[in-house]
Amino acid sequence: MEISFIGAGNLAWHLAPALENAGHHINEVYSRQLQHSRRLVSNLYDARTHSLLNFADSPSKLFILAVPDDALEDVCSRLVLPENARIVHTSGTRALQDLTRWMAVYSDVPVRTGVFYALQTFTKEQTFLDFDDIPLCIEAAEKEFEDELVSIGQELSDIVYLITSDERKLLHMAAVFACNFTNHLLAIAHDLTVANGLEFDLLRPLIRETLRKGLVADNPATVQTGPARRNDLSTIEAHLSLLTAKPQLAEIYDVMTTSIQRMYI
Repeated sequence: MEISFIGAGNLAWHLAPALENAGHHINEVYSRQLQHSRRLVSNLYDARTHSLLNFADSPSKLFILAVPDDALEDVCSRLVLPENARIVHTSGTRALQDLTRWMAVYSDVPVRTGVFYALQTFTKEQTFLDFDDIPLCIEAAEKEFEDELVSIGQELSDIVYLITSDERKLLHMAAVFACNFTNHLLAIAHDLTVANGLEFDLLRPLIRETLRKGLVADNPATVQTGPARRNDLSTIEAHLSLLTAKPQLAEIYDVMTTSIQRMYI
């Protein structure tokens, strides 16, 4: 399929090459920051940068909105698409109905709308990710377009699901707990060790084993350990006393501890 990307951020950096490797052709990449689109295009076969949101003469059939959620409506309001265009957003939280409504309001031509959400954490300019085991969550306003998106998804990944907007929003929230919050806690652990003259590397074997156990368990709650799980109040108080000068971290520690304790009451 002939495809254009609107947005050249973390997701586009990985998804565009993956689509090309699956046999699709990326025609154009638009970004508000030209250097970003140029950098992405340099990793594609013969795509070109597109400096405007007017795609009226584009040969593409599918347009992929890979922009931040807060920018979606503004981009849609300025977007000009060709006849018979199909457009998807890649957001974990924005409803399909939002995109459908924006296209109905702003587009001069009928547009088929859908969602193509990859459930993974992406970082630009890192090694391109293999999409084989990345869950792809599909939704479309029309069955024919839904089937097309499923077909594209199956060319990339072994895990393709039809998921509603409400389900996707809940899944995205769970992903924030599993990914973003987990990484933030690792960053806190890094800062605590380094600030006190210890090496973060000492924690790496523990982190690896913790993640391994959590992933192989049917329910990670069954492999929970630590002072909160044991209700070891003296250890908890000792830890909190170490955080007296860091009230924000003490608050996080207390909230996490209370949450673990309540889970096992």
